[in-house]
Amino acid sequence: MSLSRFNSSLTLELLCNGQEHQYLERKGRDTKPTKIANELIGMLNAGGGTLVFGIADDGVVEDLGSTSLLPSQPVDLDRFRTAVHEFIEPPANIELEELYLESGELIFLFHVEPDHERLFQRKDNEEVYLRIASENKGPLSREEVKKLEYNKSIRTFEDEVRPDFDPADLDRAVCESYRETMKFEGTFEELMVKRSLAKRSEDGVIFKNSAILLFAENPDTYIANASVRYVRYRGNQRQSGTEFNVVKDQRFEANIPTLIRQLEAFIEASLRDFYFLDMSNGKFVQIPEVPKEAWLEGIVNALCHRSYNLQGNPVMIRHFDNRLEILNSGPLPAQVTVENIEHERYARNPRIARALYDLGYVRELNEGVPRIYRAMRDLMLVPEYRDSDNTVTLTLNNKVADHKETILAEVMRRIGSAWEGLNETQKRIVEILFEQNEAKIDLIREDLDISEQAIRKNLKILEMEKIVVRVSDKIRDRNAIYRFPQE
Repeated sequence: MSLSRFNSSLTLELLCNGQEHQYLERKGRDTKPTKIANELIGMLNAGGGTLVFGIADDGVVEDLGSTSLLPSQPVDLDRFRTAVHEFIEPPANIELEELYLESGELIFLFHVEPDHERLFQRKDNEEVYLRIASENKGPLSREEVKKLEYNKSIRTFEDEVRPDFDPADLDRAVCESYRETMKFEGTFEELMVKRSLAKRSEDGVIFKNSAILLFAENPDTYIANASVRYVRYRGNQRQSGTEFNVVKDQRFEANIPTLIRQLEAFIEASLRDFYFLDMSNGKFVQIPEVPKEAWLEGIVNALCHRSYNLQGNPVMIRHFDNRLEILNSGPLPAQVTVENIEHERYARNPRIARALYDLGYVRELNEGVPRIYRAMRDLMLVPEYRDSDNTVTLTLNNKVADHKETILAEVMRRIGSAWEGLNETQKRIVEILFEQNEAKIDLIREDLDISEQAIRKNLKILEMEKIVVRVSDKIRDRNAIYRFPQE
């Protein structure tokens, strides 16, 4: 059951037990008014949100009206009622909702509406704060403030109203899905106004660019190149002329939620699989060339954070034999560089980001890039970011190109069956052959640092198990090649 008349998704369960994120912050009753003001400034300069005063970080309700809890002095509620006017400039659009829970406790909800055109700071000391993920960063340096001001000018695009948009072009299925997800009892148009994705006028509701990107059947009709293009190349480099190597070129035009669903199915079907040797049990695990968690998060991030005001190119997905590249227009946003992107977060299009979070396409707000790094590291790979020529490129390399030979299913079965009986040297030889496809004695010796005689003895055992074959016409040949059976 919703508690708030401003945000129907806010339930007591969410306020107490929901994970703090970009748009939700909890503060216990011992928090000072100046600290509350700093948090609100951070939200104003980011994507807005709700600050809950009277619920501690651990989710325990601390009645603001009680005098029996620590601290022993009652909370001066008037200081918090006036904190927005006393400590924040310029004047901010923040609604204070005072709620008494069924059990009688009093909590405050500060509902923060972001302002994409103005920069907010403390009245008394001019300090600027910015909410990033679940943390409030600041006070910001002068250079960070300049970058924030620059990005606010870009952000205004998603907030622009579009009188030329025809509501008949809405994708009503996606609209209804969002209304149901938000548990909103009014119309979709009313929800759009409430979530600042549209504005009321004398002629009715006027939708913003953010709403068009999220809910129009084909946003490209109104916003040039608000689409995704997938290109598959044969090989590892782009070629032209007689060497032209494009084997598939497909364009996707739809609203962002639909694009995510379409691309998820398409890319999953387009990627090849390869085998990963689990050294703990000798089993070969079949996995895609790029982990889904990495490429799907990369696509969601591109659609969520691209500079839609730069309408020259769609989001590009380039698929080579050895990598997947995801390119989106615009430089990296404020505070973010290719060096700190794994840990630094900032939403360029906060209204779009929040709607995607509500719909479940963003599982944890601003956690997409760290998840990409984790998924790639599980395969001993590292994602690469480049920021140049008003384009951010994410490169996800794979290991498929390293596996030139196919490993027969029967050989995989033999390795798995014999694994427990193999010693550590034999297991490492199998791993070397899996990594290199084939190897000579000298290469194995460099890796294992044991005698040639010991290596030959262990290779002989693997030959007897029909796991390895020796390729040479000579009885004693230092250049003999060892590899897995191919027939």
